[in-house]
Amino acid sequence: MEEEGGEEYLFKIVVIGDSAVGKSNLLSRFARDEFDANSKATIGVEFQTQVVQVDGKEVKAQVWDTAGQERFRAVTSAYYRGAVGALVVYDISRRTTFDSVKRWLDELNCHCDTTVARMLVGNKCDLENIREVSIEEGKSLAEEEGLFFIETSALDSTNVIAAFEIVIRAIYSNIGRKMLNSESYKAELSFNRVSLAKDGADLSKPNQSTCCSR
Repeated sequence: MEEEGGEEYLFKIVVIGDSAVGKSNLLSRFARDEFDANSKATIGVEFQTQVVQVDGKEVKAQVWDTAGQERFRAVTSAYYRGAVGALVVYDISRRTTFDSVKRWLDELNCHCDTTVARMLVGNKCDLENIREVSIEEGKSLAEEEGLFFIETSALDSTNVIAAFEIVIRAIYSNIGRKMLNSESYKAELSFNRVSLAKDGADLSKPNQSTCCSR
């Protein structure tokens, strides 16, 4: 944030991964410290904004959820536009969601610049008794793809704040103030929201549901 002019750092972060891996609950735990055990697939676009302190400065993180589009492999390029950070989420109790990670990374790389700060997140680590993906496998994939790695539980809050803060700090380190405060960057974020609305996404609806997403 510019101290004299009141300009803010605004980081757009996308949360991607298969349906029901817990993306919406990670977002609500980070932004509102809430967890909905009956959370269902999001319908319409949802994003939350949270202010985080980095090196004594206020950073506004605008975190976007895929809004159920991932169930139809229809996440649009407008969703990714302007993103400078990404959490790629899988469910440690469902190997198929881990197997999909590379497809999500390919899509992210296709739509975003390589400077995007990327974190691999193994969610639902509270389900240790039915784990299908080991910590070592997660770490290995993250190392292979050049990602940060962490395991989280939106249910009991384990590492949720840490996951987002690591990405936010990486963005802060990677991207210069000039770019983040530029009018073109702010315009791109604004255009992104308008484009999604035109694509038929409902910007007004919060989480609505059909399947559990811990």
